[in-house]
Amino acid sequence: MSRKGKVLVAMSGGIDSTITALMLHDQGYEVVGITMKTWDYASAGATKKETGCCNLDSFNDARMAAVQHGFPHFVLDIREEFGGFVIENFVDEYLAGRTPNPCVLCNTHIKWRALLKRADAMDCEYIATGHYGIVRQHTNGRYTIAKGVDETKDQSYVLWGLQQDLLSRTLLPLGPYRKTEIRQMALDYGYPELAKKSESYEICFVPDNDYRGFLKRRVDGLEARVAGGNFVDKHGNILGQHKGYPFYTIGQRKGLDIALGKPVYVTAIEPGSNTVVLGDEEDLDRQEMFVGKINWMKYDGVSAGMETMTKIRYKDKGTLSNLYPDGAADRVRVLFYEKAKSIAPGQSAVFYEGDEVIGGGIIQKGGQ
Repeated sequence: MSRKGKVLVAMSGGIDSTITALMLHDQGYEVVGITMKTWDYASAGATKKETGCCNLDSFNDARMAAVQHGFPHFVLDIREEFGGFVIENFVDEYLAGRTPNPCVLCNTHIKWRALLKRADAMDCEYIATGHYGIVRQHTNGRYTIAKGVDETKDQSYVLWGLQQDLLSRTLLPLGPYRKTEIRQMALDYGYPELAKKSESYEICFVPDNDYRGFLKRRVDGLEARVAGGNFVDKHGNILGQHKGYPFYTIGQRKGLDIALGKPVYVTAIEPGSNTVVLGDEEDLDRQEMFVGKINWMKYDGVSAGMETMTKIRYKDKGTLSNLYPDGAADRVRVLFYEKAKSIAPGQSAVFYEGDEVIGGGIIQKGGQ
């Protein structure tokens, strides 16, 4: 038995998760590697070759690293758990006129829970992943995620949904390192191909990056059902026809296929009437928004007027704001100091105090 304990490491076969496992192994942990199969690309009907974390080559890469360094490795099939929650939510959100973030749901509701369940079965004290973030325990006893040192790779935004029981047993060893350092570690370990391995930023179950095509294949008759709706301006004047409201997102400018003599943006989506509202860039600006399904990390709730830096998308730098309770325990009103642009219901809002996550939730709507 290792003096540092036993840890179950999620290994996708990529550089980050592989170095995570090898680093923990060298630090004295008893490592068990596990690769989770979440999706079968053949069932997606996509034409692009499998990429990312769910293909046979990646499984073999993960297993080979484990064998070479003398720790066990298993493949875990969670396609049924994944599809029944993440993919159904993905489809339902677009049909409701919202823009989902499936990676957040997958991390917090599927992968981490699946890891913890198997960790308990294998008597592992910890679970670990190759995410760039840092787990900290606050003086109040609660756990939170802090930003990774490499802000170009920081993934704290997508981990806001991790609950306290998960955080308390999570190790994120890459958080204190920059990506360049991780690539050098791969070279030092004797994996030059791994160091050069490209990264996938696509949704794993949409390998061709065409979510519209995925929706059409997934929902029988969708294209015919939603085609022919109206583009309108903010006053309700009809500007033209679109291809169906689920195929548009707030803030979208390209691919509208409508010529109005000036750039226009999707400012609202109204699924009930199959209407897509277009406007100028300034029409995307909002002073407030409402966020629900909150998971609190650093604190167990919010005090009226709490000041935070709020991010409304992964690459967002954040906007200074105040939080206010909004009736329900898991819903807040966010009032921005300066107007935020392209607030998309369905996306995640994450609240920061310094470099630490206070909590996060799902954007329900933007105000004026």
